[in-house]
Amino acid sequence: MRPYLRLARLDRPIGTWLLLFPCWWSLALAATAPGYQFGSPYTPWYMPLLFAVGAIVMRGAGCTLNDMADRDFDRKVARTATRPLASGELSMRQAIAFLALQLLLGFLVILQFNNFTILLATASLLLVVFYPFMKRITYWPQAWLGLTFNWGALVGWAAVRGDLSLAPLLLYIGGLAWTLGYDTIYAHQDKEDDALVGVKSTALRLGHKTRNWLILFYSICSLCFALSGWLLALPWPFWLGIVSMVIHFSWQILRLDIDDPHNCLYLFKSNRTIGWIFLAGIAATSLASG
Repeated sequence: MRPYLRLARLDRPIGTWLLLFPCWWSLALAATAPGYQFGSPYTPWYMPLLFAVGAIVMRGAGCTLNDMADRDFDRKVARTATRPLASGELSMRQAIAFLALQLLLGFLVILQFNNFTILLATASLLLVVFYPFMKRITYWPQAWLGLTFNWGALVGWAAVRGDLSLAPLLLYIGGLAWTLGYDTIYAHQDKEDDALVGVKSTALRLGHKTRNWLILFYSICSLCFALSGWLLALPWPFWLGIVSMVIHFSWQILRLDIDDPHNCLYLFKSNRTIGWIFLAGIAATSLASG
């Protein structure tokens, strides 16, 4: 089972966290916003667990699809040469079967939600399918990743409310900017190898201007998240979470060394802390209100 677990990146859970947090943020926002009543038929107690399972399965499916598309590139890059498909540890036929299994499990999770959420979640597959090819045609594949990884910001709200509104849309846009920031940091680990094999990224596009762009990305993220809470008239704990998040973003920007892969990986992983900070701020609003 180990090659399959590695193909799904279960040995590297940070990606699952970054996919899951927008879902949980949106769930929490929808449950905290005015008009929500606990016990709604749309919000069973196990809904956060469903999103967790869905994030694990769909992140694994995305990684499997990505490795299927990139196996020839991965063989030429030191960090990815030992991946199961690149190294020949698994065949394409095995990867296709594993992908089908993961998609089936993901579909079973989606079926637990209301009809609007099922349609909305299914639409994200278009983003998932095309993401592996973006790095071949644009220096901004991180933007496509942001569109994909933050789709849960829409799905979480829809699962609770059965609709969409401006608040989750702002959360989605903010999440896109957040992903542009953290995945640009991540991409600096591979920029030399990417340039050699012809793969594009924001790390190559932005280069030594990365720090200034991170200020922009993280500012947009913080502003959109703040506006989503302002629209819902959330109390002071939410704003304490926003301030704490801005402090953490500032720390990332100050600590960044784009020429140190270990530093880039460390700062990239620290975005899990951002996820918990913002989630805690939203969750604490219910205590302040109650």
